[in-house]
Amino acid sequence: MKGKFLVFLQFFLIFLMILPIGASTNTMVYGLIVSGLGITVGLLALSINRVGNFNIRPDLKVDGRLVTSGIYAYIRHPMYTSVLLSMLGIVVIYPMPYEYLFYGLLVLTLLTKLFYEEHLWKCESAEYIEYCTSTKRIIPYIF
Repeated sequence: MKGKFLVFLQFFLIFLMILPIGASTNTMVYGLIVSGLGITVGLLALSINRVGNFNIRPDLKVDGRLVTSGIYAYIRHPMYTSVLLSMLGIVVIYPMPYEYLFYGLLVLTLLTKLFYEEHLWKCESAEYIEYCTSTKRIIPYIF
């Protein structure tokens, strides 16, 4: 239930953030570059973590397997990185106070999902605990 709520909250915040599409902006190119980088990270993750293993909820799949190659060799949660970069691009395009607020709430939501998912993995897999020693969560070499 917690996983479903976090996914709902994540998509609700994304929906709220993309509402001003069509508003005038002077930073479209910069925002599209940041969002494009986020989309690229997501595509790299999906190319390694096939649809059969991919799970939008932070809950573990019964037949899921740990992926440690490709972009996963550098960060454990590239899809969270993808969402954060893509939505940061929206903030760059529409730098309004409520966009900053929604982005901050999105960051908190994704961090909550991330820590919940990692807790489940650590309870389930000694391999995951070892994997954590060689990778960062969402920002390579930093966090």
